Amino acid sequence: MLRLPPAAATAAWSLRRLPPPLRLPLLVGLLLSLALALLPATLPALPQAPATTVRLLMPAPFVDATAPLVATFNREHRELQIELVRGPLDSEAISDLAIGSLLLGASPYDLLLMDGSWTARYAAAGWLEPLETWLGDDALAGLMPGARLGNAFAGHLWRMPLTADTGLLYWRTDLMPQPPRSTAELERIAVDLQAAGKVRWGYVWQGRQYEGLSCVMLEALQAFGGRWWEPQQGSSAGRTSLDSAAALQAAAWLEGLVHKGISPPAVADFAENEALQLFAAGDAAFLRNWPYAWREIEKGGGPVRGRVGVTTVVGAPGQRGGGTLGTWGLSLLRGSDHPREAAAVIRWFTGPVVQKALVLDQGYAPTWTSLYADPELQRRHPLLEVQRQALEQGPLLRPLTPLYAQLSDLLQRRINGMLSGAETAAAAMGDAQRASEELLASTSGEAAR
Repeated sequence: MLRLPPAAATAAWSLRRLPPPLRLPLLVGLLLSLALALLPATLPALPQAPATTVRLLMPAPFVDATAPLVATFNREHRELQIELVRGPLDSEAISDLAIGSLLLGASPYDLLLMDGSWTARYAAAGWLEPLETWLGDDALAGLMPGARLGNAFAGHLWRMPLTADTGLLYWRTDLMPQPPRSTAELERIAVDLQAAGKVRWGYVWQGRQYEGLSCVMLEALQAFGGRWWEPQQGSSAGRTSLDSAAALQAAAWLEGLVHKGISPPAVADFAENEALQLFAAGDAAFLRNWPYAWREIEKGGGPVRGRVGVTTVVGAPGQRGGGTLGTWGLSLLRGSDHPREAAAVIRWFTGPVVQKALVLDQGYAPTWTSLYADPELQRRHPLLEVQRQALEQGPLLRPLTPLYAQLSDLLQRRINGMLSGAETAAAAMGDAQRASEELLASTSGEAAR
């Protein structure tokens, strides 16, 4: 049974007591009031436009690090949603996954979080959309100088960096008053500490056959005044210089670290985590690693917690050292159904608000110059100053060529074989140079594009 609202019921009772000429106007008003009262309950809600979903493929650690931020974004932006797709942990594996989907012709992803070394290859293959169309020609203007490297290729911007990590040198503040200033000092301090029984190993780093070893080798080349890649002026082509005197010195130094017992023989199978675990357990005086290692050491509660300093990677006496640039950044995949919305996600994801949260929660190095002057970050993130120095002094860019993956694999194989005792430093670098020259000659058309 339909019940009238109280006001309408009162009006109906009053209506019967009025003279007939006055009843009609009041009856019309009563019916209108009743209709309006019932309207919200009888009419269906208007349909809302479906939200646009942008799918982003990322390595698993970045999904874990950014999931809370993305959840907040999705609650606040009903018209635009971000779907994080968890990729493999290994950088080469996630690149293979992305390339496999692109070769099928219709990738299910709109955005890809890319390592800086992939830029040239993906751009040359036509798998990316230029970002200046959506972000403007000044998209990198507010970034640290070192963070601007490796994002552009062949006159276009293909990647917006999310992190600006570089290789760093960790040292034990309880074992030495200050960090070494050169490779020679590093060796001397390590040998003295080992001889005194303070540590088992002097220096641990990444020697496994994977991309981390290429980063270590690039830093060694820089430390002794060598070069991996000599770009050709006005072209994306170039040549390798792995058989120069400086390159031979660099390889011989890494070889000597193992032969002299400063680094363990097992370093030939070390990636970042293996080297970090040995150092965090108090078994080494020095560690080469990325910024994330600081947070892992400090939260781990091990014997070196609160006893670790961080500095830039050192060079040989008279040479300038430097850390490899290991940035990750967002790229727009060609064929995305939502390029405008995907560009908006890039702008938000790589912006200062998200980066500040990642610095505080994960220890990643930010790209924005303004964040290095942020009082809260300066107070809560002790690595900020050394990260600023590393980006200002000029981080090392891996060869910006579409053939980088092949060149890196060739170098890794030879250096890892050298560390395992399969060949000498001179033989390893000679083989790496010859193999690189053969690769570049056989693919000269592809390398020049």
